Amino acid sequence: MDADSSVERRSVWGSVKPYFERESLAAFMLGLSSGFPYAMIGATLTTRLAQDGIDKKVVTAFTLAFLVYNLKVFWAWIIDGVRLPVIGRLGQRVSWMLVCGVAVMAAVINLALVDPRDALQATVIAAVLVGVAGASFDIVIDAYRIETLKPYQLGTGSGMSQYGWRIGSAGAGALALVLSARYGWSVGYMACAMFALPAMLAALFLGEPERRKVVVEKKGVGEVWASIVGPFGEFFRRNGAFLVLLFILVHKIGDTLANLTFRLLFDDLGFSNDEIAIYDIGLGFWAYMIGVFIGGVAYARLGLKRSVMISLVLMGVSNLSFAALAAAGHSNWGMAGAIGFENIASGYGGVVVIAYFSALCDLRYTASQYALISAAASVVGRLLTGTTAGALIEALGYVNFYLLTTAASVPGMVLFWWMSRTGLVDQAMGSAGEVEAEEDAFA
Repeated sequence: MDADSSVERRSVWGSVKPYFERESLAAFMLGLSSGFPYAMIGATLTTRLAQDGIDKKVVTAFTLAFLVYNLKVFWAWIIDGVRLPVIGRLGQRVSWMLVCGVAVMAAVINLALVDPRDALQATVIAAVLVGVAGASFDIVIDAYRIETLKPYQLGTGSGMSQYGWRIGSAGAGALALVLSARYGWSVGYMACAMFALPAMLAALFLGEPERRKVVVEKKGVGEVWASIVGPFGEFFRRNGAFLVLLFILVHKIGDTLANLTFRLLFDDLGFSNDEIAIYDIGLGFWAYMIGVFIGGVAYARLGLKRSVMISLVLMGVSNLSFAALAAAGHSNWGMAGAIGFENIASGYGGVVVIAYFSALCDLRYTASQYALISAAASVVGRLLTGTTAGALIEALGYVNFYLLTTAASVPGMVLFWWMSRTGLVDQAMGSAGEVEAEEDAFA
């Protein structure tokens, strides 16, 4: 990066300009499709189960379906190295994008056709299938995004991806709520299957990513084994890799634990579907958009380490707003304030943390390494939510529960601060973000 281009990218216009480049616009389309499976087995399914009278402990246990996303690391190597017959002529990433997109649509339609009141076990299986298909879709979407974006676009490209993710998840969630109130949950879910199309169309339009690197054709057993262990061996040979992985594991425990219980809080406080749609989805959507834009600009102007540290503080403190809402009771102003702060913090953090995680990847193993990183990022929080969140809420009450989630965010802040001070953040960087490893250590 020469001096002139560096100065331009640090300017206000230079921070905003990449949002309008074709790679960033493609990242937006990818985000649209990435967000909707999460909504189908996340907040939307929580609301559906709660309204069907399913016990609170069973409802929170359904979040274990998200653990499938944390297991995607075990089959990500297939998307990196296995060439599909016939359709594979379109390209490795493009062909897998189409196959995984169709699989997600089929899984969501299957979930639409089950009734939790009559067949709870079938609903569990259907939710897990959506998780498997959605996780596979995410593997190829993340790899395609990272390999399409240039290093200087990682911040704004991640921002556009988060814009798309939020629109996709909020749009699917709102559509499901509105249609379910009028025509039933089955119709609502089936209508949401169309959200898989934007990523498929973006891949067909752009074609294979220019930055994608292929190490070897996977033909024999030895080459297949190398393709499985190679990505992890490369990552863990880096200086500070184990501390980076520890940070990835712990940085979002409190945020994940809290986020997957918000709809339970709203239901217990007596908020209606319309109020949830207005505040959680409507207001939350615009607050998230603002946070994403701020995050993209902050990443470009403050650098990786400063912007990530700010995001960790914001995401931790945001849980306090829900403790306040729980104490206040049914309050539209309280809900608006809590949702607004939470979504600005999440939007900001989503951009800068995803940009950092993207920069950690080696372009030879993008799908496998980002699958490892993204799976590790939420596994602890999701496991705790599915196994203990309902019981903790009943034992502690909502106020103390959200205070506990705030305290759980502190270790991640401390660890990242120490990694930044010692230079381990830069030393563990991958080739996808090699330009990003600049002199932005904390003063």
